[in-house]
Amino acid sequence: MILYLHGFRSAPRSFKAMAMHAALTRLGRGAQFHCPQLPVAPQQAIDLAEALLARADSEPTLVGSSLGGYYATWLAEKHGCRAVLLNPAVVAPLSLEKYIGEQTNLYTGERFDFTAQHVQELRALEVPRISRPERYLLVVETGDELLDYRDAVSRYMGANMIVRAGGDHSLTSFGEHLPAMLQFAGIR
Repeated sequence: MILYLHGFRSAPRSFKAMAMHAALTRLGRGAQFHCPQLPVAPQQAIDLAEALLARADSEPTLVGSSLGGYYATWLAEKHGCRAVLLNPAVVAPLSLEKYIGEQTNLYTGERFDFTAQHVQELRALEVPRISRPERYLLVVETGDELLDYRDAVSRYMGANMIVRAGGDHSLTSFGEHLPAMLQFAGIR
């Protein structure tokens, strides 16, 4: 099972989620891909992810993009599973604090309120240090305009890493790294 956790203001129809699902479908494994629309409230997003993990019939791999990478880290530490992190939001409470107020989902157009309570919920999910770096594959681009890739490289020191020069927060080189991600997830 691959559980893909999208980022803030994103959705299951994001380019990376759809590309990963398409790659798994070509391999005859499309049914193993799950990418729910995550609730805005962090604890509700975690509860939804944990409900899906509880139904996994094979060892799960989490794939988290941006804020989804923050969630994937917390879940990987709690459940001892592998995680692929795509330009993860390492300090989500700090980086998202400036977004308090009305926001719009970039894919659905849905408007929602992001609140100080949501930031508090993010603080409760902070993982100060990962316990087993070999469980992680970090994929970052140095040109990320929203998050400093060096924070992720430092936080996940010792993990498997792909650090690509240039790019941006959307992870423009995603397609190149998809085979390595699937291999890390145990999909040949």
